[in-house]
Amino acid sequence: MPFLDVRELTLHYATPKGPVRAVDRVSFAIEQTGEAVAVVGESGSGKTSLAAAIMRLLPANIAAYTGQVILDGRDLMQLDKEAFRKSVRWREIAMVPQGALNTLNPVMRIGRQVIERPLLERLMTKEAALARAQSLLEMVGLPKEVLDRYPHELSGGMKQRVAIAMALVMSPKLLILDEPTSALDVSVQAQVMNLLKALKRDQGLTMLFITHDIALASDLCDRIVVAYGGEHVESGPADAVLLRPKHPYTERLIASIPKLKEAAQPEFLPGAPPDLIAPPSGCRFAPRCPRAFAACA
Repeated sequence: MPFLDVRELTLHYATPKGPVRAVDRVSFAIEQTGEAVAVVGESGSGKTSLAAAIMRLLPANIAAYTGQVILDGRDLMQLDKEAFRKSVRWREIAMVPQGALNTLNPVMRIGRQVIERPLLERLMTKEAALARAQSLLEMVGLPKEVLDRYPHELSGGMKQRVAIAMALVMSPKLLILDEPTSALDVSVQAQVMNLLKALKRDQGLTMLFITHDIALASDLCDRIVVAYGGEHVESGPADAVLLRPKHPYTERLIASIPKLKEAAQPEFLPGAPPDLIAPPSGCRFAPRCPRAFAACA
């Protein structure tokens, strides 16, 4: 049985113009603990909504929320909202949200922010929580002095490391990372990726890595899930997806990666993602696909 088994997960948002089909019958699995799986796709493919659906961090305007999220043999969708909050969110599944650099409270010291959640849940004494925070900062490559600093005193890369430490404070089984490198320059991005690889290697951390950058995904992840227009269009071992892509959208994503050792320019994908209020009736990529034919529509 897979460690995480997502089956036919659907999340639609209600709007005055009709439901937005942000996540439409998406299925994938993380086969075992210690594995990293990437969900890749351009903006508007439903990646962040997929993470929100798994974490059950949902807005009020939900039109549909169905499917199964099975973690370690337990279907989390069968839990009521309060049971999920108390027993799953942050304890079994934690998340580093998109734009995590801006989630830190500017008037609160880092140490207090790291220990806030376990103290609110009454899981640790203050002394134990501070010791845990110090250990986590060391794990993510930060000195213990950072505990006494404010967010404005830290660089972008340091803030991202703090966000990762905060997500790990309650020792979750699964860490979801939503675009963890998107706001960082290339050198800091490399440092964060090296940290994630070290956590995977040394701590056996299980990760769901959400990104628009398929090259980054291939550097960290064992498997890749390709999302487009709210749907899952392809998945498989990272090497197989990169070297033998089956879906035209995956081919175009790979073709858009700059090649350092080749003179050829990246191939940019024309057009825009589909309108998820009124998506195409057939393949949602068909209007942009150079290989589309009548059956695709």
